[in-house]
Amino acid sequence: MVATYARPPPVFVKGEGSYIWDIDNRKYLDFTAGIAVNALGHCDPEFTNLLAQQVSHKHILVCNLTRQCPDVRTGQAKTLVHASNLYYNPWTGALSKLLVEKTLESGAMHDATSVFICNSGSEANEAAIKFARKVGKVVDPSGEKYEFVSFHNAFHGRTMGSLSATPNPKYQKPFSPMVPGFHYGTYNDVAAIKDLVTDKTCGVIVEPIQGEGGVQVATDEFLIALAKRCREVGAVLIYDEIQCGLSRTGSLWAHGRLPKEAHPDILTTAKALGNGFPIGATIVNSHVAEKIKVGDHGTTFGGNPLACRLAHYVVSRLADPALQQDVVAKNAVFVQGFKKLQAKYPDLVQEIRGRGLILGLQLTEDPTPIVTAARQRGLLVITAGTNTLRFVPSLTITDTEIQEGLDILEKAIQSTRP
Repeated sequence: MVATYARPPPVFVKGEGSYIWDIDNRKYLDFTAGIAVNALGHCDPEFTNLLAQQVSHKHILVCNLTRQCPDVRTGQAKTLVHASNLYYNPWTGALSKLLVEKTLESGAMHDATSVFICNSGSEANEAAIKFARKVGKVVDPSGEKYEFVSFHNAFHGRTMGSLSATPNPKYQKPFSPMVPGFHYGTYNDVAAIKDLVTDKTCGVIVEPIQGEGGVQVATDEFLIALAKRCREVGAVLIYDEIQCGLSRTGSLWAHGRLPKEAHPDILTTAKALGNGFPIGATIVNSHVAEKIKVGDHGTTFGGNPLACRLAHYVVSRLADPALQQDVVAKNAVFVQGFKKLQAKYPDLVQEIRGRGLILGLQLTEDPTPIVTAARQRGLLVITAGTNTLRFVPSLTITDTEIQEGLDILEKAIQSTRP
């Protein structure tokens, strides 16, 4: 294995719900959910059945002339895994249709019309960047409208386009020079938007909640002003909801609370979309879709029927209002626990940030010893930004499990105090 990660000792071999087991059969409570991926928990039973189920040909369903979507109980692994994007399959269209429908129903991205299915978050953002560049070329045939804007502390991926939108010297320097034309602004700085986004800007990409950047939440004022400026100069507005979307905040999309004029032209998603199976999606409105022509972009594995079948089930589950209400309620349990820790360790716990089940605990010192101590006690937590503990558990985690984890976290903190 190429040494691209510094991994701690456990070798994980099995998971169920909010728990994961290592090769020595030691059990851990997982507050990371594979970095906000396993939204339905590890090895959700129906998800696992759909992946492994052996289905006879007489049970195979396809979209019929009445546009009925494939039966949600149909297995895919034995039926068809891949046939290439040279041909139609029933599930890519069904997933695209469901994503658009559920997005509109949720009150988010009111003009969503079409979807490009790919394999990861980086690919979803790469597609978004390419689409925005194409729109810029159509809007201004001179070629001058090609510049891009993103924001400090953002993380949009590691492919060259998405990496160019990720202004972190640690990630960019080994692979410089970056794709030309990228400019970086300060997150939540409304006053700077006018000078940052200009007539030469073809696209702006922003996370409504920065995950890797330390669980920083964009203000409504900032996103509304950013959208207004994009409309003024004809720039494509992209919301990267790869980590904060799909009900992690308690609504299907984190930007759903905003007025229509602040909705994006492009919305990217991945992570929870496949609950562990690789898939990503780029949702666009007609302003973008009508400018993308055959041959402009592509993907070998993206949109394969197995991945799309699984994602169709995941979206159906995550779009459930009852699940979203539970996320809001579970947020309150976490925040109450964090406030107790803040009261007990005021010199350590500086701030509580986030919404729903994407939460950050800002510390005054490096949290690595706490992460290690927690893992040794059977709790998995991760970091983000500078000195921030990040909490992105399964959306199906129980109140009892949250309290169990908070108790372990407190013991871990206590063990690191002088």
